[in-house]
Order: sequence, then C-alpha cells, then structure tokens
Amino acid sequence: MSTSQQEYFDALDRLIRGTTKIVPKGSRINNDSVALEAGRKRGSIKKNRDINYDLIEAINKASGESKSPKDELKDKLDKEKKKSLEYRELWEGAIARELSLINEIYGLQNELKALQNKKVTSINKNQ
Repeated sequence: MSTSQQEYFDALDRLIRGTTKIVPKGSRINNDSVALEAGRKRGSIKKNRDINYDLIEAINKASGESKSPKDELKDKLDKEKKKSLEYRELWEGAIARELSLINEIYGLQNELKALQNKKVTSINKNQ
C-alpha cells in the first residue's frame, strides 16, 4: 500500500473514532471528508481509479451507505408493495364510486317509474 493510500486509511480511522485533525468532529464519513482529513483536495478520491477500490469500500462500510444486494432487493420490494397498496386504494375508491352511482341510478329509475305510474293513473281518472 502506498503512503498516500495509508494516509487516506488513517484519515478514515480518525473520522470513525471522532478524533479528526482537519475536518470538524462529527463530520459525515464520505469520500470528500476522508480526502480533506488526509490533507488532500475534495474529490481526490475517484471511483474510477482501481487503487481506490478498497478505500471506497471501507468508506462506504464505515458510513453505513453500503447496502448488500439483499438489502437493495428488500428496499425495492418494499417500494413496490407500497405502490401496490396505493393502486389498490385507488381501485377500491373507483369501485365505491361506481357502486354509489349504480345505487343512485337505481333509485332514480324507481322514482321515474313511480312518476310515470302517477301520470298514467291521473290521465285515466280525468277521462
């Protein structure tokens, strides 16, 4: 391991322990805070450099941002379940409106029949 890589790992260790020298204590652990704590510029830890792979993995693990594929699938499943419940609620609302309208139509049809019967009987009485 090169000295610069060792400096990054030392900086990460200080961030984890909360004994930072450069960045404020309690700073979030991420690539930039590790770089700054190591005395480098923000953005100096690049994801596309193979040499930084282990460092970035350690940073992600320390920050708690690294999710296993199982966790990612669980999150996706939970999101889809939530979406499914939202659509179910919309569907049930639509069904309730349909039933309400059918009930109203049925009542209006009965009223219309009753009015038509009254007209027919009142016409017959007048003749």
